[in-house]
Amino acid sequence: MGRIVVGVDGSEPSIKALHWAVRQAELTGDTVEAVNSWEYPATSWASMMPGVPEDFDPQAVATIALTEVLEEALGVEGAAAVSMVIVIGSPAQALLDRAKGANLLVVGARGHTGFKATLLGSVSLHVAQHAPCPVTVVRD
Repeated sequence: MGRIVVGVDGSEPSIKALHWAVRQAELTGDTVEAVNSWEYPATSWASMMPGVPEDFDPQAVATIALTEVLEEALGVEGAAAVSMVIVIGSPAQALLDRAKGANLLVVGARGHTGFKATLLGSVSLHVAQHAPCPVTVVRD
């Protein structure tokens, strides 16, 4: 039994990738690990915004958000069968690091990124080029 890593940022393409990964895991007997990441530069702006509490915890917010996405996409029981990993850092690097030793890395064709003009998203393109395991890019 192995492990399938899937990038989940809450976007529709990442939810499709999650569903694909879960179906693949049912066929292979692998476990599914949903990975979400956040970076300090993006969240550090939150401390400068009015109304954001000083005790703002981006790790806790990311954990709650990923839990909600998994439960909405897979139901409570389905979500409970998926391991959650929240990583500080760039999404592409977080996925590459988690993919070490995995049987498969699954990503959506595009996610929540600032630049959406490319055919493949920057994360999916990067992991497809550098992953230490096979990669599946789930497209519409």
